[in-house]
Amino acid sequence: MEKHSEAKLVRRIVLIASLVIFISLTAGVIFGYKYIESALQPVNPSNSEPVEVTIPIGSSTTSIANILEENEIIKNAKVFKYFVKFKNESGFMAGDYVLNQTMTFEEIIASLKTGKILQDAVFTLTIPEGKTIEQIVKIVSEKTGYPEEELMAKMNDAEYITSLIEQYPSVLSEEILQEDIRYPLEGYLFPATYPFYTEKPSIEEIVQVMLDKTEDVLFTYQDEMTEKEMTAHELLTFASLIEEEATAKTDREDISSVFYNRMEANMPLQTDPTVLYALGAHKDRVLYEDLEIDSPYNTYVIKGLPIGPIANAGQMSIEAALNPSATDYFYFLATKEGEVIFTRTLEEHNREKAKHISN
Repeated sequence: MEKHSEAKLVRRIVLIASLVIFISLTAGVIFGYKYIESALQPVNPSNSEPVEVTIPIGSSTTSIANILEENEIIKNAKVFKYFVKFKNESGFMAGDYVLNQTMTFEEIIASLKTGKILQDAVFTLTIPEGKTIEQIVKIVSEKTGYPEEELMAKMNDAEYITSLIEQYPSVLSEEILQEDIRYPLEGYLFPATYPFYTEKPSIEEIVQVMLDKTEDVLFTYQDEMTEKEMTAHELLTFASLIEEEATAKTDREDISSVFYNRMEANMPLQTDPTVLYALGAHKDRVLYEDLEIDSPYNTYVIKGLPIGPIANAGQMSIEAALNPSATDYFYFLATKEGEVIFTRTLEEHNREKAKHISN
């Protein structure tokens, strides 16, 4: 009788707990829906008082959204930014605008495409694929005159990085603040050519433009990322390995398939670029003793992906990370001529290695 009472009590507790969780989740969904629905509406449908708003040359979507929120033309900059991305809107122009609080998102977007200020870029900044933070800092320093030490200090400033995580929640996460991460923004500054319209934009502006691009690119792959249950951090980490292993003649999808096949078989990825990154030095040849370096980046001593990206990856490598070829390859070998040879067994791999790699 006592056991029956205890079981009945447990069932009641489980039922009540389940109801509380269900009600909390439902309330959260309803609140989130109401919050976004409200943010999509005009700030004040009855206030048509004109507000002068200036959009500077070279403003990113994030900057524009922040300016509109600061001038109380929209309720929430993040909601506006994601609305623009979802609608695939672009072509915003710098200029002086007269807006008001009765305007819908569609009306604001249409207005922002009518600017009259046209100006050539003062300079462009080209960030190639496969570059590390240290290399990017050097490029930025040469173009802008900022000392490398100042740029690197900013890239490692915890307070600044935390503010960026808040600003780019779909791209950056607390993962980049893990203790063993070498540089928080490693792999997140997208390779592209960026125009700038002032002689010396702030470091924050430079970083923001690059993160805006990363956000734009990743937004187009949200469905694939969801399907593969892959976070932005995992995707950029995976893509960075492909980028560093790829050559001009390489089929990135096949490299991706090797990594997927190895992870599925619980094999370490054993990719040399992660060893070099762990060593923190460039070497023409990785030695056997190098493979033993104790680092969460070294894929010879850990299984699965390294703790974070080892370089920035281009769109081709990102797509390959999401859409690998269907192969049964477990090994690949890059020859001196730039050819990549894929094999299924260690015996085949060693045979090809003996043919193409001199001792």
